[in-house]
Amino acid sequence: MALAALAGWRRTVDELGWRDATLYALARAIERVTRGRAGLRKYYFVAQPVPERPMLAAHRGASIAVRRIDERHPAVPLFPRPSPVIERRFRDGALCFLAEKGDEFVGFLWLQPVSYLEDEVRSRFTPTPAGRSIWDFDVHVEPAHRASLAFARLWDHANEFLRSEGIAWSVSRISAFNPASLNAHARLGARPLASACYLHARRWQLMLADIAPHVHFSAGPASIPELRLDASRARALRYRRFAARQRVSGA
Repeated sequence: MALAALAGWRRTVDELGWRDATLYALARAIERVTRGRAGLRKYYFVAQPVPERPMLAAHRGASIAVRRIDERHPAVPLFPRPSPVIERRFRDGALCFLAEKGDEFVGFLWLQPVSYLEDEVRSRFTPTPAGRSIWDFDVHVEPAHRASLAFARLWDHANEFLRSEGIAWSVSRISAFNPASLNAHARLGARPLASACYLHARRWQLMLADIAPHVHFSAGPASIPELRLDASRARALRYRRFAARQRVSGA
């Protein structure tokens, strides 16, 4: 039992690095002890350059159709997210790209042109420079299609839209505890911008970030920190630590 636990810990350290692995263990302990009434999350914020060309040739994955939709589309009730969350996204002006194979729901990708109000923690994320960057979030592919070209098809259509709008960067947040997502973003050329930790218990929340405002304490839903994420800084940032994690994880 102890050897299995040690082997599991070593795998976690290999995937996340010892700092994030320690935070992950602490997050699990907090959730277990408080029965979900408190939690700890850490995010990495990354900027992904909009490529000049599609990832896929036109004929590849052609059976998967991708289109931008609104809240009236009949596939919306099939989304594996709470209805109020989806309604709020459309109400806030988020753009939804839907992937389908025939009449089958395959997945979606969301873009937010201005600020994004996070629904996991109490925080607002604003990508800059305005007009040259956009927020991307919640890229979902149904389990039955995760071995297909659906992910690439979604991104190719989203990037085609972004190129037409003159957008150079898409900015997003990734859980530091999700190596698969870190790897997927790294393969798309994502570069790290910043990181932030959120500790919450009931209505209280403490944020610690390596960009302004750095420290924020919130005693209720009216107090929301904003992180302004400058995608233009991605060019100058050293990529070594983020890239090293991908090599360890086998990306």
